Amino acid sequence: MQVWPGQAYPLGATYDGAGTNFAVFSEAAERIELCLLHEDGSETAVELRESDAFVRHAYLPGVMPGQRYGFRAHGPYAPERGLRCNSAKLLLDPYAKAVSGRVDWGEAVYGYHFDDRDARNDMDSAPHMMTSVVINPYFDWGDDRRPRTEYHRTVIYEAHVKGLTMLHPELPPEIRGTYAALAHPAVIGHLTGLGVTAIELMPVHQFVHDHRLADLGLANYWGYNTIGFFAPHNAYASWGDRGQQVLEFKSAVRALHAAGIEVILDVVYNHTAEGNHLGPTLSFRGLDNASYYRLSDDPRFYTDTTGTGNSLLMRSPHVLQLIMDSLRYWVTEMRVDGFRFDLAATLARQFHEVDRLSSFFDLVQQDPVVSQVKLIAEPWDVGEGGYQVGNFPPLWAEWNGKFRDTCRDLWRGEPATLADFGSRLTGSSDLYQDDGRRPLASVNFVTCHDGFTLNDLVSYNEKHNAANGEDNRDGESHNRSWNCGVEGDTDDAAVLALRDRQMRNLVATLLLSQGVPMISHGDEFARTQRGNNNAYCQDGELSWVRWPDADDPAADRARRTLAFTRAMVWLRRDHPVFRRRRFFHGRPVQGTHDELSDIAWFTHEGEEMRDEDWQAAHARSLTVFLNGGAISEPGPRGEPVVDDSFLLMFNAHDGPLDFTVPPDHGRLWQVVVDTACPEGVTRDGPKLGAGDRLTLADRSLAVLQRPL
Repeated sequence: MQVWPGQAYPLGATYDGAGTNFAVFSEAAERIELCLLHEDGSETAVELRESDAFVRHAYLPGVMPGQRYGFRAHGPYAPERGLRCNSAKLLLDPYAKAVSGRVDWGEAVYGYHFDDRDARNDMDSAPHMMTSVVINPYFDWGDDRRPRTEYHRTVIYEAHVKGLTMLHPELPPEIRGTYAALAHPAVIGHLTGLGVTAIELMPVHQFVHDHRLADLGLANYWGYNTIGFFAPHNAYASWGDRGQQVLEFKSAVRALHAAGIEVILDVVYNHTAEGNHLGPTLSFRGLDNASYYRLSDDPRFYTDTTGTGNSLLMRSPHVLQLIMDSLRYWVTEMRVDGFRFDLAATLARQFHEVDRLSSFFDLVQQDPVVSQVKLIAEPWDVGEGGYQVGNFPPLWAEWNGKFRDTCRDLWRGEPATLADFGSRLTGSSDLYQDDGRRPLASVNFVTCHDGFTLNDLVSYNEKHNAANGEDNRDGESHNRSWNCGVEGDTDDAAVLALRDRQMRNLVATLLLSQGVPMISHGDEFARTQRGNNNAYCQDGELSWVRWPDADDPAADRARRTLAFTRAMVWLRRDHPVFRRRRFFHGRPVQGTHDELSDIAWFTHEGEEMRDEDWQAAHARSLTVFLNGGAISEPGPRGEPVVDDSFLLMFNAHDGPLDFTVPPDHGRLWQVVVDTACPEGVTRDGPKLGAGDRLTLADRSLAVLQRPL
């Protein structure tokens, strides 16, 4: 075999049509072997003799796409000094573009012996390991164009590749649960019909299923256990895992783009699947443990702000390079349109505290590729000071956990929520206005993958996680949920009607609020997880989306929920007053179409809200006037934006309430949404004038429209 010197950059395996360049970083290793793996289980070892700035590299002519490979790091094994090199462990390439196979959780993949944790384990891990794969980077993108949907027009749909598609009746069985399923016309037709503009995919970076879960017969279903930051997860591929998964993922992106749907990836750059000091040696740990991980004062152990056993070392230039190279790769080569960063507060921890001015944010800000896509933070982690909602830099949007909590509290009847609810409804200016951001920095959601589904939120007071194997100890205990009088399943028609009304209330509140709404997959079908609020390990029908079926007794309910959700999305799309790019002024805006204030707040009796009205513990009702004639921001060509005006009436009390249409804000209004009705929307709702009264049922909302 010919071995040429090759290049130190780019890192990973790079095929050029005639051969492949291999490059890998390790400051800890004394030497690195590249191992080419063969179908009979044998391997050919090639020492990477060239080294530039601790990057070992070589070029091998004739090595083609589909070749499986790994690395072996020869060097010190001294856990007390944070060093864990062990040449007996076949290591994944941190820059692998594809991964084949899966980990067989034998003792050989660990650096120690199970019966003696202080003894070095020299068992060969290769027979039990997944392997890196050389890929062909070529793909015919044709006339693919990024949708580049502006934030104020964005509606996000959070989805799991497998969970969304596994039970879809119109999909061929052989592609269910795969990237190919995302590209199927039936799935894309559902998304476009619903009106969403972006699909946010739960982790698709290569991940592994934890040893503990495998022993319990469970799986790391959610996928927040990354081991390959460049490789699409191979179990979601129907075409094969020798590089075909890359082509299949790209095909799905191309199909979604053609339908006008952006692809946002939920990415996990805060930790890896190697876990704590008792975790397996799969890649980073064996190559250079101290360069990749945040070690504690005793280097045998890891500092963990993620709850997973380890945290990546965000002050390491090699970690920062890995993350930025990965982000650029997914934008330029895989053509995704944005990222949602899991436990993003950890990315801001250069030392111990969360630092808004950390190197990671500096790198993103100046990067000409990454800075131009959608960047969404989950603004918390489990470390000290980790709750950072509202504190990310101006370029970033955030999952607004305060929106979720306040909306849940209002509709379940918690006291003294009105003032906070007013802020959340109008884009959370208290969180985002001071640093120059706009309402679009707030990604609003009521439910997501983590926690109750929308249906379960109104059906359970307590979590029911026994199936997870942790005696119901896992998952959040304070869910801000309300079961409407009965825990779980019931045949009580009144309870079911109230639950349906509560779901409509929450969906309407989400989609009529300023900011960027996010819908959790299956909520539009009233999906249930039977009260499990932490289904991270449930890879089965409990977590998969059940699509409406004519023979399903819950089909009518699912179709009604879908129709209402779709109607709210399209009401938002059709009316810019619900998706403003700037915060409200709370006063008349000079130069606009209407001399009335752009927003006004009223009691249910039609009187302007006073300070004591906002603070009253018993108050759970509110009328909001949204002035479509006083939108201050111009259209894309500088033209004035003028819309219909709306009254939003909220009654979160446990009894009916008469609402008075405020005077001097329009002579003729028509009810277009009433969540007390089974359908929730109407084309021939009652017409009311100033001073007229409208009775709202307990726990319901109404939307009144005044045409231009």
